[in-house]
Amino acid sequence: MANTETDAGTGGVTGGGAGPDGDAVLGYEQARDELVDVVRRLEAGGATLEESLALWERGEELASICRGWLAGARARLDAALAADTDKPDSPEGAQDA
Repeated sequence: MANTETDAGTGGVTGGGAGPDGDAVLGYEQARDELVDVVRRLEAGGATLEESLALWERGEELASICRGWLAGARARLDAALAADTDKPDSPEGAQDA
């Protein structure tokens, strides 16, 4: 299991390459898909307590990765919108005048 930290400013995961366990850094879609699988396995039951705890911990890591990607995407959108509204000749700025 990779113990990665997210960087909300860039929407990515800090420290390129591989995680401590050799796992490649996950993109949003990969983390989301694996998280869905973890939830499905937990909901199905049948795992031992130790297995369930390991799944829960992995789910928390994956959710954190997803939150980092989403926060980064939001920051990029906010920056793009702010840059667009700062332009004096933008159509939106002309409508407000």
